[in-house]
Amino acid sequence: MKNFQKLGSLLLAALMILSLAACGSKASNDTPAQTPSNGTPTENTPAETPDDAATGDADNTASGSKVLVVYYSASGNTKRVAEDIAEAAGGDLFEIVPTEVYTSDNLNWTNSDSRVSREHDDESLRDVPLTTTEVENWDDYDTVFIGYPIWWGIAAWPVDTFVKNNDFTGKTVIPFATSSSSGMGQSGTLL
Repeated sequence: MKNFQKLGSLLLAALMILSLAACGSKASNDTPAQTPSNGTPTENTPAETPDDAATGDADNTASGSKVLVVYYSASGNTKRVAEDIAEAAGGDLFEIVPTEVYTSDNLNWTNSDSRVSREHDDESLRDVPLTTTEVENWDDYDTVFIGYPIWWGIAAWPVDTFVKNNDFTGKTVIPFATSSSSGMGQSGTLL
């Protein structure tokens, strides 16, 4: 178990370094997220579905291991990191999409009446319904990266719904996160 934790930590550190290097060293063709006057990024258009967003080959890696990169992205930052990881690992993408998408007003954590503030204050509101939690050929994946933004020091709650609805037995799970103010903390462990 201790070796697994070391391996996971090393992989996570390497991926974070690669992601930062990739973000800082190349010009992006993506349209940047627009930021309203309150400083909160606006919600990007939902990414493609797993059927048309899959990347990589059928085996994912030379060893025959299949890799899946699951992510929730409120403003587009986690999506970009997930795409980089999927490309580097030869993995498939699966986006976690809430049935009620978070708008920029919903994400304004400085407003105590915003959706995320209410959900933060009342944990019973954090059970966020998703458009789907079913990944096609889930049992075929050996390694699952799970990406999310950090909200109040933990994983964004839409990720909890996905995790609760899937069996990760026998899979290597590697969490990754984006944040503008804090580290991963215990978010991976809490999932």
